[in-house]
Amino acid sequence: MITINEHYKKLQASYLFSDIARRVATYQQNHPDQRIIKLGIGDVTKPLPPACIQAFHQAVEEMGKEETFRGYGPEQGYPFLREAIAAQDFQARGADIAADEIFISDGAKCDTGNIQEIFGTDIVIAIPDPVYPVYLDTNVMAGRTGVYRDGRYDGIVYLESRKDNQFIPDLPQTPVDLIYLCFPNNPTGSTISREALQVWVDYARQNKALILFDAAYEAFIRDPALPKSIYELPGAREVAIEFRSFSKSGGFTGTRCAYTVVPKDCRAFDHQGNEQPVHPLWNRRHSTKFNGVSYPVQRAAAALYTDEGKKQAATLVDYYMGNAALIRSEITALGYDCVGGDHSPYIWIDSRTDSWQFFDRLLEQAGVVCTPGSGFGRCGAGYIRLSAFNSRENVEQALQRIRESLS
Repeated sequence: MITINEHYKKLQASYLFSDIARRVATYQQNHPDQRIIKLGIGDVTKPLPPACIQAFHQAVEEMGKEETFRGYGPEQGYPFLREAIAAQDFQARGADIAADEIFISDGAKCDTGNIQEIFGTDIVIAIPDPVYPVYLDTNVMAGRTGVYRDGRYDGIVYLESRKDNQFIPDLPQTPVDLIYLCFPNNPTGSTISREALQVWVDYARQNKALILFDAAYEAFIRDPALPKSIYELPGAREVAIEFRSFSKSGGFTGTRCAYTVVPKDCRAFDHQGNEQPVHPLWNRRHSTKFNGVSYPVQRAAAALYTDEGKKQAATLVDYYMGNAALIRSEITALGYDCVGGDHSPYIWIDSRTDSWQFFDRLLEQAGVVCTPGSGFGRCGAGYIRLSAFNSRENVEQALQRIRESLS
């Protein structure tokens, strides 16, 4: 008799963004003449930078000629991309990261979910609340949690991010083994200082824990004093794995390219307490279950590191941050407290009511889609997230509609 993975039955009814899509589709069916403006899901709207398009075309041309055709590439990524990443994203900022410690993938979402496969199923997980749902759901699927009750899973240590701690969680009060952190944070848009992040690195070293650091939104940081990588901090190579993505910074949401950094110094432990390097474990998992990102896509990603590519990507980021500034200014003027939008494309808004009720109000009265905070965890109840990833025209129109519906 074939049986299922029973842990899937613990998952809640649907993935957050699937639930949003269903509600929006129902509304659109009932209001076919209303043009909906989506400021919910974090999907970019501007096209790929010209430098990427040019590199993409050139690589496709190479694939059409026998003398330059490429079949299977290295699962870990082509050296030309890994070397550019190591030099410009890390070494240029004083972070000691080598090219062979970088693994190219098709998305940070995939990597943050897949990475937990190389760790024991009996470890204690610490996950922020509110949080990107993938961290939690993939650990539920793996069997690291108990049942779901009162909005939380048994067996998970929740790191609460609230207004009174500036949406930066405090250290856990009970021992944990694996810690998820995300800065700039999704969904709250909060950032962490170098000193505060060092506290987490020191905790992981002292407690034989490991940090999974999601830095997918580092390109939106404006303050040079804020760390863009956890590896800018002493000791982080031993206790941290970092995830990054070209989705938002380069417009690759539909093209799919990201990377994970696993330093060779990074360690975990076997059940006898012996130290084990994590790098070969992830390399084996990556090589076994992944065949690599396509050559044209990696060439397009590498173009982001050229002089022209860097300028064009910066223009994209500036455009979205202009949207974020507009949203934050308007929402504040309407009397709502919010964070984010200064070093992040997300604005986290105190809706002063139930998240889904506020979602329905904006959809029904303004034709604007937001993301209800309760979908990110118990601490997200009473908040909504607005995304800056849309055209300036749509953002301005959405804000006008919101102003009219909330006034």
